[in-house]
Amino acid sequence: MTEKVRVRFAPSPTGFLHIGGARTALFNWLYAKHNSGTFILRIEDTDRTRSTDEYIEAIIEGMKWLGLDWDEGPFRQTDRFDVYRNYIDRLVREGKAYYCYCSAEDLEERRKLAMALGKTPTYDGRGRNLKEPIPGEIPAVRFKMPQEGHTVVDDLIMGTIEFENTQLDDLIIMRSDGTPTYNFTVVVDDVDMKITHVIRGDDHLNNTPKQIHIYRALGYKTPLFAHLPMILGSDKTRLSKRHGATSVMAYYEMGYLPDALVNYLVRLGWSHGDKEVFTREELTGYFSFENVGKAASIFNPEKLLWLNSQYIIHTPTEILAELVMPFLVKENIISEDQDLDKEWLCKAINTLKERSKTLVELANSLRYYIAEEVTFNEKAKEKFLNEKSRDLLAELKSGLESSPEFSHQELEKIFKSIVEKHGVKLKDLAQPVRVALTGGTESPGIFEVLDVIGKEKTIRRLEYAIKAIG
Repeated sequence: MTEKVRVRFAPSPTGFLHIGGARTALFNWLYAKHNSGTFILRIEDTDRTRSTDEYIEAIIEGMKWLGLDWDEGPFRQTDRFDVYRNYIDRLVREGKAYYCYCSAEDLEERRKLAMALGKTPTYDGRGRNLKEPIPGEIPAVRFKMPQEGHTVVDDLIMGTIEFENTQLDDLIIMRSDGTPTYNFTVVVDDVDMKITHVIRGDDHLNNTPKQIHIYRALGYKTPLFAHLPMILGSDKTRLSKRHGATSVMAYYEMGYLPDALVNYLVRLGWSHGDKEVFTREELTGYFSFENVGKAASIFNPEKLLWLNSQYIIHTPTEILAELVMPFLVKENIISEDQDLDKEWLCKAINTLKERSKTLVELANSLRYYIAEEVTFNEKAKEKFLNEKSRDLLAELKSGLESSPEFSHQELEKIFKSIVEKHGVKLKDLAQPVRVALTGGTESPGIFEVLDVIGKEKTIRRLEYAIKAIG
């Protein structure tokens, strides 16, 4: 390959950035990075009834969150209508396209007739040889497809695929309202942007022979194609909301790390031996189409959650402290203008990061560290905050008040003396203390919790628990 690699991600802004679209963007991005090429972001917004600026902003937001930076763009097709019309006029002049005056009602009637006769409903080409325009009628423009032979697609993933030209419609390339259509605009854009590789989902595979003929009619070399297999849900149907969240930014809202989602998406269809966890540098170094499979991939939310937990464990605590702050606000644990001591927050996070699968979980686990007062789980309170534990808690409170130190060693000594004095096991003291300090029965080790909460707040919470017992 002698020419510089140029690839593009070209979403239609008719919805938020979808998991499938994000994987397509990622594979384009990786291929460009691997080959020191150019990655272009192009917004295909010719569908004016469904495309919105809100969705464009959402797609860009999703790309930025995933860290998929682009080298050129974002370009919008609606800014290029004059370019498309010039190409269309040229094809009409050269006899490679023609005006079609068929109404939508006529086309629908012919479609129904073809289906009734058991035929594939295709355009019958009756406008091909029309000599004169029809007065008062505004035509669409159709592209002349070859009517015999076959078209070969040499796909970098799927291999060689042949299409019978008799199955190709004379497709509309400009509607009667003057707007160009997808199959035409995508070719013109790829030509003008000098795209070398078209990497997209295999739901576009049937469009490829049509586009190849448009490239040829315009006199340009076709790019290389790589069609990615679909992503399916656990029931092997097309991924949809019933399988879980499909919008990329929904995973941000749920507290996933972008690197975890990128790592998971790349493994949906691509592999490098048995390795599961990759850095970005490893991905760009290893990526190639030779290791992209032909079969559809199954989206597994549980595996993604596990992978996210691994990324939380291995992310430096200082970075987690920054990432979790918006979730502390969102979960009403702190106010927007509240400032937390970063060193203390990192210490708290270190006790919880191995127990948290998402940033939302981490934020909610931090709640009992940050809150001024504890809310007791009723079952935990009933089981552990009772007359049996009241004296133990009172004695611990007294011991802490009189102790000059609040060190791990001193805490162990105080706990040990109370346990031995009352002839109970450590858990008989530790579990009521855990409920008194956190409100529940699950937390990091009790001495870790005490260390993070600190002496003054610990004493206040013990006093509150004793009062709650009555």
